[in-house]
Amino acid sequence: MTIDVRPATDFEEVRTLLGPKSPGANVCWCLSHRIPSKLNNELRGPARGEYVAELCHEQPPPGVLAMDGDEPVGWAAVAPRSATSFARSHRIPRIDDLPVWCVWCVRVRPGYRKRGISHTLIAGAGKFARANGAPAIEAYPLDSGDAKVDLTMAYAGIRKNFERAGFTHAADTTSVLAGHPRVLMRLDLR
Repeated sequence: MTIDVRPATDFEEVRTLLGPKSPGANVCWCLSHRIPSKLNNELRGPARGEYVAELCHEQPPPGVLAMDGDEPVGWAAVAPRSATSFARSHRIPRIDDLPVWCVWCVRVRPGYRKRGISHTLIAGAGKFARANGAPAIEAYPLDSGDAKVDLTMAYAGIRKNFERAGFTHAADTTSVLAGHPRVLMRLDLR
């Protein structure tokens, strides 16, 4: 299997990874950290997907996709931190004034997990951020040690996966997800 990571400009490919089985479902669509909470709560059912479809046509697009040939198998949300709710977070600190980007969601489709695709996505997110002028990229993964993490809440990533991609621990946070503390990891892209 050869995995290629590319910008998420094709909505149908993004839908394969983020869309609900039922069109009327109110699933995340990876919008919760991307848009203000009021808008996030107002977008219901198909309007969520329509919003993401518009994002796929913007520059930069909302993230990157891992592709196995023509098959979308993974997703990573990537954007300037200033354009996300992390810019206003009281639990995840801002450690300096550098205009960093962040990756906050890494998702691999069932049937493709445990093949290293998340590692490829994390590296691809860094390349995408660098290509768009980011001096550094941050992530806020779970610091779970050897403990098992509920797959539903593993979207934030696992610390050791970011360490393998060259990210280093930059700060502790007061954020907890699925019972595990989150840490701020950073990779210099200059």
